[in-house]
Amino acid sequence: MNDLLAALLLGIIEGITEFLPVSSTGHLLIAERWLGHRSDLFNIAIQAGAILAVVAIYRQRLWSLLVGFAKPDNRDYALKLATSFVITAVLGLLVKAMGWQLPDTVRPIAWALVIGAVWMVVAEHFAAKRAAREGERTAISWTTAVLVGIAQVVAGVFPGTSRSAATIFVALLAGTTSRAAATEFAFLVGIPTMFAATGYELLSLVRHGGIGNEDWTSLAVACVASAITAFIAVKWLLHYIQRHRFTAFAVYRAIIGIALLLWLPAAA
Repeated sequence: MNDLLAALLLGIIEGITEFLPVSSTGHLLIAERWLGHRSDLFNIAIQAGAILAVVAIYRQRLWSLLVGFAKPDNRDYALKLATSFVITAVLGLLVKAMGWQLPDTVRPIAWALVIGAVWMVVAEHFAAKRAAREGERTAISWTTAVLVGIAQVVAGVFPGTSRSAATIFVALLAGTTSRAAATEFAFLVGIPTMFAATGYELLSLVRHGGIGNEDWTSLAVACVASAITAFIAVKWLLHYIQRHRFTAFAVYRAIIGIALLLWLPAAA
């Protein structure tokens, strides 16, 4: 396959899967078996494209938090976002220093997809029961903020978990019964988290001379494709969850995970 076309497809896959609760890591790992393995810089670039798309979607919300920080509600929300981010940053650096991360191989990712599917169904079931009992709750508690920060680290340790799935459903279980509110907080806290992770990895590559032989044309194409498709995917998701549960994503994860587990013996 033409290298430029392969880069385009990888960018599209990243853009679609980064913020949907289906695991971008798992999909990219599978895709690279047919489209070719890419450099760390390439993977960082397409992730950055997806983050920029979310910044564009939430630009008004981010601006209102910034200029309206003096208002109690905005300040409270912003501080909770900051708390989640700091917890993720501190624990993430600790985990990285200790080397706690599963390998990016198919089997653990397949299991993470299946287990994550069950987790999503269970979490949303209990959130729905609480919503029926107490009414829809859109507030983000401090407990939710702390748990979301921890969930981001867990998602980083277990490839295939999906950062968005982990954070959204932790928020739902912690008491934010509104799918829209839980998703917004998960996505907003993901912006500084993913920018920080991207910057950290990029600096590491620069220090170790890992950017010298990059195909910049392919990288640019993939980055733009990731940004455009992420924008469309997130816009669609935000509309979808207004009337639907996440069950379809759980079923999709289970099917992909089981298919991979069945495929592994044949591929061995």
